[in-house]
Amino acid sequence: METKLFSRAQIDDAVKLLAAGELVAFPTETVYGLGALATNEQAVKNVYAAKGRPSDNPLIVTVADEKMMAKYAKEIPVRAQKLIEQFWPGPLTILLFVKPQSLPSAVTGGLDTVAFRCPDDPLTHELITKLGAPIVGPSANTSTKPSPTTAQHVYHDLKGKIAGILDNGATKVGLESTIIDLSVSTPVVLRPGAITPEELSEALGEQVLVNSGQVADKNVPKAPGMKYRHYAPSVPVVVVDHEQDFKQIDYDQTCGVMALNPVLDQIDLPAANKFSLGQNLKDADHNLFAGLRYFDDQSAITKIYVQGFSGSQATLAYMNRLNKAAANQHYLTK
Repeated sequence: METKLFSRAQIDDAVKLLAAGELVAFPTETVYGLGALATNEQAVKNVYAAKGRPSDNPLIVTVADEKMMAKYAKEIPVRAQKLIEQFWPGPLTILLFVKPQSLPSAVTGGLDTVAFRCPDDPLTHELITKLGAPIVGPSANTSTKPSPTTAQHVYHDLKGKIAGILDNGATKVGLESTIIDLSVSTPVVLRPGAITPEELSEALGEQVLVNSGQVADKNVPKAPGMKYRHYAPSVPVVVVDHEQDFKQIDYDQTCGVMALNPVLDQIDLPAANKFSLGQNLKDADHNLFAGLRYFDDQSAITKIYVQGFSGSQATLAYMNRLNKAAANQHYLTK
């Protein structure tokens, strides 16, 4: 299959492919998603096949607005309306009860809930509006690999497996959306993202919990990112929790290091073995996946050391992705 790159001027071609049941990757402010018509069961199953994704891992439904979501949600509670008013369009996914028989079980994983998202990307908003129906939107990468933040990342992983990629440049946020479960009595963040539990709690005027566990292999997760190893390059990743520990590591030419600029400046390795996460945590969020992909493409690299952060809710999303990439392997001081 030929995988075409579409510009804004070619958006109608992308719409036609989606309407015909083909797969088209699309941009969001977080990462690139892999789109298929959410009401077309075979198209949705093709998403799992293209990604190599376990079929019991439910998919996010990407909508143009609340009105489109209302066709598929059993109800939109006041809580959801508050969050939509404040955070949509934006990097927030809301889990609600699904209207029976409105979406294929391939989308919901057989559950009575589904996650809805309205991205803050004008091009994707136009795409879905012209299509007139929602699309599923898992990250447009091979399953378990780092999520794509550019159209080129998508092409690298899915060339020949999907019909097209709608290119709108590099994403702004760089980490997937926050997922909040509103199908339970107390709202729970199932996957941390740019919008913190504290911000959600403030918007709702009530406590918001954070899921800290993982789903057992025999159980179906309620949302993406809760069960399988994710975001991982093909070589081991080690989290370095303290800046001073970078000085204790015995580096060689097979080591890659990802850290903020002040840390990298102190490490005696060739430039090719170092990847800058930027100047601060926000930069690190944006650059994490790009760095993992950078080293994954270098055959000489056999281990990647990555700077960890702690101390506030703002670090939850970054550390969630990094710990999954590292399978929770942290550097232990000597």
